Amino acid sequence: MKVESQQTQSIFRTSLVSQGFWRRQVLKTLAQIQVGRLQFYEHEHLLLEVGQDENEQTARVNVRSEATYRAIALGGAIGAAEAYMDGDWESPDLLLVLELFLRNRQVLEALGSRWVWLRKPMLQFQHWMNRDTEAQSKRNIAKHYDLGNAFFEKFLDETMMYSSGYFSNPEASMREASVKKLDLICQKLRLSKDDHVIEIGSGWGGFACHAAHKYGCKVTTTTISEAQFERTQERVEALGLQDRVTILKQDYRRLEGRFDKLVSIEMIEAVGLSYLPQFFEVCARLLKPGGEMLLQAITIAEQRFEAAKRSVDFIQRYIFPGGALASVAELTRVSAGAGPGLRVYALEDITPHYALTMAGWRAMFERNVEPITALGMSDTFLRMWRYYFCYCEAGFRQRAIGCVQMQFHLPDFTFELLDSE
Repeated sequence: MKVESQQTQSIFRTSLVSQGFWRRQVLKTLAQIQVGRLQFYEHEHLLLEVGQDENEQTARVNVRSEATYRAIALGGAIGAAEAYMDGDWESPDLLLVLELFLRNRQVLEALGSRWVWLRKPMLQFQHWMNRDTEAQSKRNIAKHYDLGNAFFEKFLDETMMYSSGYFSNPEASMREASVKKLDLICQKLRLSKDDHVIEIGSGWGGFACHAAHKYGCKVTTTTISEAQFERTQERVEALGLQDRVTILKQDYRRLEGRFDKLVSIEMIEAVGLSYLPQFFEVCARLLKPGGEMLLQAITIAEQRFEAAKRSVDFIQRYIFPGGALASVAELTRVSAGAGPGLRVYALEDITPHYALTMAGWRAMFERNVEPITALGMSDTFLRMWRYYFCYCEAGFRQRAIGCVQMQFHLPDFTFELLDSE
């Protein structure tokens, strides 16, 4: 570690009265970084350099406003995100910076640890107010998904799938990865014209249209987003699938009927941890005896689950209000207690595919910054979404979060036995 003298010290003394205390706290914590390399600048003057391994890329942070230090000291990781959103600091490689902090989790957790308790009760209260009751769920979903179809079209591929793709190779396009994922789900469930599938969480109709059109099954799909409901209707009508796809605008708790199979693609993150038992009870109730379901879910590392339950992060505060990630063990435990008991019979970890997916969305987002701005999105909004893409990609790359496809069945499920030959 080395701290520049003379010029740097001069700057340090100049703002000592206003921000010196917070600066010292932040720099002292950053100096504890053990893995990777960091260069920390203020107004292009080097304040701190940590790490000497030449095999490591250097993550660079440039502070543009001294307000950054107070934001980080009082708000920890959320404070750092807010300061970035406000334009108070920047980096030529935000992804690398966020990965560095995940690799040095003890430093990430220490940022603001002395003072963040002052803000923590308010964050927890705001998150509690966003808990996923039936009424609040609709408001939570609207805050994100009803930003407008035109906005999401600017970074999603033609399938409008807002979930991890499945890449046959790293060079595959996002559309190819989305279609591959859809086929994979349909094939894992062995969908055919004899099946009636219930989908919880329509998105923009990508799965329902694909499954009905290519595999001939009937699909009943539900969403509580007005924008997604309208677009799904348009797609179903355009493909002439009205006889095979039924679109509902209902909360999952109000669904009725019995179905052969159930699909839910990255909707469970919006359910809320306290509502997971009810979600799986509904799934079990909707399935016919021997029915099966496939759940694609973003998950949190087992070692972080308990701590995460008691905290509020950037995603919950600004991107998905009311959202929460369960661990694989928690999903397995809760589902086993639903109805007669949903049993896990297959699981595939597709986390590396999500890192590529986030990179693809981010690249498309950056290519379309001007059209997105023309939709009326502010600079703060653009920085918030840029941070969101990098935050998630870093999480998947460093395995802080994951993504899995889990398959469950009810007790009367019949397996296709392998040929003994």
